[in-house]
Amino acid sequence: MKRGKRYQESSKLVDSKKLYSAKEAIEIIEKMPQPKFDQTVELHVKLGVDSKHADQQVRGTVVLPNGTGKTQKVLVFAKGPKAEEAQKAGADYVGAEELIPKIQNENWFDYDVVVATPDMMGVVGRLGKVLGPKGLMPNPKSGTVTMDVTKAINEIKSGKVEYRLDKNNIIHLGFGKVSFGADKLLENYDVIINAIIKAKPAAAKGQYIKSVSIAPTMGPGLYIDQK
Repeated sequence: MKRGKRYQESSKLVDSKKLYSAKEAIEIIEKMPQPKFDQTVELHVKLGVDSKHADQQVRGTVVLPNGTGKTQKVLVFAKGPKAEEAQKAGADYVGAEELIPKIQNENWFDYDVVVATPDMMGVVGRLGKVLGPKGLMPNPKSGTVTMDVTKAINEIKSGKVEYRLDKNNIIHLGFGKVSFGADKLLENYDVIINAIIKAKPAAAKGQYIKSVSIAPTMGPGLYIDQK
């Protein structure tokens, strides 16, 4: 696969055989030729677990101190007073059963996170095959099935992110924008890495963190010395 000129220029700044400190890697990303948009800095963590086993799942949420740089759109499934509360708290969309056909038939996905009150999970469950593959299904573990919709919305809007394993036992996550600068990106990085380390399942044997790399949206990755 032929890479563009900017990618090739960026690659000259990276030693693919070297393990960098997180600070060094972020500073190199800042020096790379930048496209016309503000790139997301992505984190990729390969873990020594087997996601096929329920007792080796790694999943959780964390509020990044400096946010993600992206305004998250929130859809809340709620009725009555809880629907009113969600609207007051700044939800982008609020509704109940009437949203089912819109999502199922119109492929409506103009939101980043779905929150639901527990009494609405029977309704939301009907969307499992649609929301599940997109990682949008509300889940009590991620704080998106809750009666405290105000808290859920506030956390999401202030930079709460969910981390979870994919089928290759890798966690992929954007943790800020290049424009944040090294200090803020490093703060976010430390918070998310520490959360993943603390989430180590008791059933995990051997080396837990196999590799860590960070990369800008349009640039090469740098491997981190995560000892």
